[in-house]
Formats: sequence, C-alpha cells, structure tokens
Amino acid sequence: MHDGPDDKRIFPLNSIRDRVLLGLARNRSPGLHFAGNFAGLAFDAAPRGESRLRMEAGPHLAGTRGEASLGALAMLADVALGMAIRSELAPESRLATVALHLQLTGAAASGALEAHGEFESFLEGVSGRQGLARVHVANAAGLVAFGTGAFMTLPPPPGVTLHPVVQARPDAPLAESDLTPPERALLAHADAALARVDAEHAFIDHFWGCIAEPTRDGARCVTPNGLQIANRVGHVQGGLLIGLAGRTAAAALADAWRLSSISSWFTSPGEGESLETRSTIEHRGRLTAVVRTEVLGPGGRRVLESVSSHALR
Repeated sequence: MHDGPDDKRIFPLNSIRDRVLLGLARNRSPGLHFAGNFAGLAFDAAPRGESRLRMEAGPHLAGTRGEASLGALAMLADVALGMAIRSELAPESRLATVALHLQLTGAAASGALEAHGEFESFLEGVSGRQGLARVHVANAAGLVAFGTGAFMTLPPPPGVTLHPVVQARPDAPLAESDLTPPERALLAHADAALARVDAEHAFIDHFWGCIAEPTRDGARCVTPNGLQIANRVGHVQGGLLIGLAGRTAAAALADAWRLSSISSWFTSPGEGESLETRSTIEHRGRLTAVVRTEVLGPGGRRVLESVSSHALR
C-alpha cells in the first residue's frame, strides 16, 4: 500500500518550511511520529514478517555533502526493522529499540531510498519478548546500508494510547494560521535552523540538533529535545539517537575519515530538555579508526552506548 496517491506530487516540494508544515499536517494523524512525517516515510505493501518503506533524500534531509543525514538513514532503517517485527504483533504494539547495528557500504545515501525489513525470530529463553530483524537500504545505484536490530515489546506509558500508522495522511501543508501553539513553536525552531545554515552545517543538522564540537580527546554535542526528534511517547526516536552518536563520533575525527559502521545499545529513554553526546577516540590507525560514544540524559543518565568504525577516505 502506498502512503497516498499524491506522494509523487508531495516529494518535489522545494521549500523546507513547506516540508515542516506538511509534516505537522501529517502528524495530526495517529501512528507515525513527526520526524517520520517530515522525512516523508512512505509504507508499501509487504508480506507478513516483512516491511517495505520509501524515503526521498531531498534537501530537507541532506547534509553538506548532499546525501541524506545519518539520522535520516538510521531512522529509515530503525522504522523498517520495527515494522517487520510489528507485523508479527498487534499493529499498535509499542516497540523499544534494544540494539541496532548498521553497516554502510560507502554508496551515496541520495535519491529515492528504499528499506526492506525482514523479521527473523523472537529471542528465546528470556523474560521479556524481544523481536529480531534485519534490514537492507538501497537506491537506484545499489545497496547503501544493511543491518540488524533487536526490539523489546513494552506497554505504552500511563495515559498514552498508541495507534497503528495511518496510511492515508494529509497531502497538503498546514496553513500557518491553523497552527496550535506547540506546532507554531516547532515552525519557529525550523526558522531558526534555516537562519543558521552555513557551509559547515546544513538545515537538518541545526533542526535535529547535530552540531558537534571537537574536544581534546573526541567531540561533544548538546541537543535540545522536542517534537522535532521525539517519537509518539515523547522520547527521542531511536534512529535519530544513532544519528546523534554517529555525527558526534565523526566530529571527533578529521574530515578525511568516513563512518563505515555503527553499533548501538539503548539503555534508557531519551527524555528531558536536552541530551548530551560525548565521543572518545579509542583508536586511530593508518586506515581505520574506532570511536566510543555515549548519549546522556538528565543527571548524566546514559541513554545510548555506541561504538563506530571509520575508514580513511
């Protein structure tokens, strides 16, 4: 099933502000979070145990090299993994990412990206119910990334009712006059991000808060939390957490290094007013490097632990 009959008309929207307003319009439908609606995630029909998603890597998601940001790519993979597992459960089931491993091929994450998720099994011999899946992300040029993930089934937080992703969502941006106060605040955040675009940081870096600064032994990033990066229960979306970790790890090294893989383990919800990401270089050789990264929430509570490998360009 396609996301809607007018997707081909939606994708050419060249105004990033229009993309934000379209994301807000779609976010009024249950199921998918704002970040996924803003990115233009579209869901195609797939057999039970599989998922098929599409995402256009347009200017709204592009970094300074013209490719989709790591956060967008990791979110696409994360959602595809979760949807494949959710096909074996009730469609409104809440899944929390336990671990996600993503291998990049070096191919440019540009153009129309397609993710294919496949359910593998539930983890046996444990108290909680963990689903295991694998994912491939490709475009017209070939394979861009592949990986695996483990997701825990959880009840929704008190007072929160979850819904399946609604396939037929609005196909036109909201008028600014129709925005609620939280929606108006998000648009203001987008306007501030647009005003800060420069040669080093694209819109999406500012919008999702991936502005990392080198430190003596690595790099550090402070990210404001909010609707722009939250899932439907108000926690930072799992793929975007991986994007934060990967971008900060990359900032710890010179631009001559390229991220080649990242393995991440989720230890607590990404909540609070802001998150701090810290990366430390563990190894820097002639051709490869390894960086350890942690994302911290309020009071220094660890949210995510990542280890990434990097290759000399």
